[in-house]
Amino acid sequence: MNSIKNLERLQQIHFLIENESTGSPKELASRLDISERSIYLLMEQLKDFNAHISYDRSRKTYYYKNEFKLQVQVSVSVSNNDEVTEVFGGSYFVKSKTS
Repeated sequence: MNSIKNLERLQQIHFLIENESTGSPKELASRLDISERSIYLLMEQLKDFNAHISYDRSRKTYYYKNEFKLQVQVSVSVSNNDEVTEVFGGSYFVKSKTS
């Protein structure tokens, strides 16, 4: 489920960058409860998608220098015995196969 967590973090960071309310790298890492190094790795992933990201020291926020949108949709279904576990964007639903 690390891939799903990574996608959720990318989505969170994207929202904060889009709204120009990330804070400093240290503040952003604290806000997302991850290391600063992880913040930089996630930023690199966004840049791999052609996001042009800059940091404004006076406003203490990251921002996009280009028009950039990110939409994350995740749907996973796992069958096990008499239960089906479905994962939708990090929300977990368990139901019986007989339902």
